[in-house]
Amino acid sequence: MRILMFGRGVIATAYGWALEQAGHYVEFYVRPGRAAAYGDTIDLDLLDARRRLRGRRVTGKWPVRYRETLEPGHDFDLIVVSVQHYHFAEAVAWLASRVGNATVLVFNNLWVEPHEAVAALPAGQVAWGFPGAGGGFGDDGALHAALLPMLFLGTLGGPPTGRERAVRAVFREAGFRVQESDDFRGWLMIHFIQNAGLHTQTLRQNSLTALAGQPRAMREAILATRELLPLVEARGVDLRRHRGPLLPFTLPVWLTAPLMSWAFGHFPPMRTVMEAHANPEEPRAVCRDTLAEARRLGVPVPRLEAAEPHFTAEMIE
Repeated sequence: MRILMFGRGVIATAYGWALEQAGHYVEFYVRPGRAAAYGDTIDLDLLDARRRLRGRRVTGKWPVRYRETLEPGHDFDLIVVSVQHYHFAEAVAWLASRVGNATVLVFNNLWVEPHEAVAALPAGQVAWGFPGAGGGFGDDGALHAALLPMLFLGTLGGPPTGRERAVRAVFREAGFRVQESDDFRGWLMIHFIQNAGLHTQTLRQNSLTALAGQPRAMREAILATRELLPLVEARGVDLRRHRGPLLPFTLPVWLTAPLMSWAFGHFPPMRTVMEAHANPEEPRAVCRDTLAEARRLGVPVPRLEAAEPHFTAEMIE
């Protein structure tokens, strides 16, 4: 399959590498002038946990292909879009007239209504997913990240289309396990508020590793997430359809807080994701947008409200 990764961010790079390793042709679309600045290789420091629980470290220079234009008549089969949620509208506006016959995989956080977010894209050519990976580009220019074995794909209702089944096959054949949801709108909203709940603590302590080995901080993060559940219900999400993903936040906190805190600190792929994260604006934006929606709908979220000074100030690295 011919695959275009939209941008050269952490997720695009990590999955682009994995898909090329699986035999697919991969290119990156980057803004004009960026290809020369990036150079023709990417330095990898990647923990690949698809086949080993603790991960296999991959290092070295990976030769890559860039393009700075995209004509509507291109021959890509799949375009993977993974951008920050606050850049998604800009990405869709640029792609709208350039999709051609490709399937577009939306592979990132969203807080807006999914149907409205992709309204400018060709009907029937959108697939929905979320990555199981993360990290950041360091000051050395290298990608420091982890690829987890699981990723998430779903539909906005009903069974997957032929295009969506083809996307699932691509990732499964590349060694990933796929978790499915037929209410991916609800899944995305729940994931967003889970992030907001966790970030009430990571921002308060000026570190994305703040929850590792700190059960008290994890306890507060879990309780903050619980307070946000009525918000997604107010947006029409049936929480009964998402019992599995919500278990860590609905089971007794005395049980889940130590377990989750331990996992953040001792599971190497997860710790890599947290330690290497290099975009301090993302957690602030998640919290700001969640709080704005809670205020719009009149849903009380006291722990998120209390954390507001920490996501309206610069994060200390």
